[in-house]
Amino acid sequence: MLDLSKNDFMSEAAMREKAPSIFNTKPSTSVSKHYTHIPTTKVINDMKTLGWNVVDVKEVKARKKETIGVQKHLVVFRNPDVVINGQDGDTVFPQILLTNSHDGKNAFTFTAGLFRLICENGLVISTTQFEDVKMRHMGYTFEDLQVQIREMVERLPLTVESMNKMKQIEMDQQSAVDFAKRALETRFTEKQIDSIKIDFNELLTPTRVEDEGNDVWSVFNVVQEKLINGDFDYIRGSKIRKARRVKNFVQDQKINKELFELALEYVN
Repeated sequence: MLDLSKNDFMSEAAMREKAPSIFNTKPSTSVSKHYTHIPTTKVINDMKTLGWNVVDVKEVKARKKETIGVQKHLVVFRNPDVVINGQDGDTVFPQILLTNSHDGKNAFTFTAGLFRLICENGLVISTTQFEDVKMRHMGYTFEDLQVQIREMVERLPLTVESMNKMKQIEMDQQSAVDFAKRALETRFTEKQIDSIKIDFNELLTPTRVEDEGNDVWSVFNVVQEKLINGDFDYIRGSKIRKARRVKNFVQDQKINKELFELALEYVN
């Protein structure tokens, strides 16, 4: 079992190694003189005061020299005191995902997420009740952050309700295959899908006993994990290829959000 003691939160050294752009104290030289720069580290420190510590960080690859150090980055927070304990032993830890950049092109964006202890896998919540929260750099205050985070935590019962609905509704084989086919659209374009062949039974086969089942929650988690981790094969032409793991966190979040919305269609 994963130990979620403070020792498992990321150290500053580990964060600097994995996503150094987070620690840039100056904005891009291309921003307006009216731009208000709030370093991501300021938000990290404020989140720590609220009980949320960093468990993961990422940054997009800088494709231009002038974007090095100011590119878009992601910080994942978790509070060990905020836990969803499922009656079936499926323990889930709510997470808050912060995206930002230091090039003046992005506001602070907070997204709700879930971390499943069973598979040590992260999900991103996307519902009408859990839309992304954006905070502009200009006028940023700790008090405003405190209000936004409190409101996100107060909406957690809605997440529990959604999870429970997914667990209560069984899918027949045809519905599961239909879900898997539609799920592919979150990762591949229509043109790409038309050019490949996939064994949907393989895509729907659980990798662990805990995920066995025909309920929407189980099917959703099996497909989500395989699409993100690239744990499936596909045929293009006469060659069998293994899908690549999704490494870009922007694409990761997009796939996660769309999959969660898709899963909710099967329970509403």
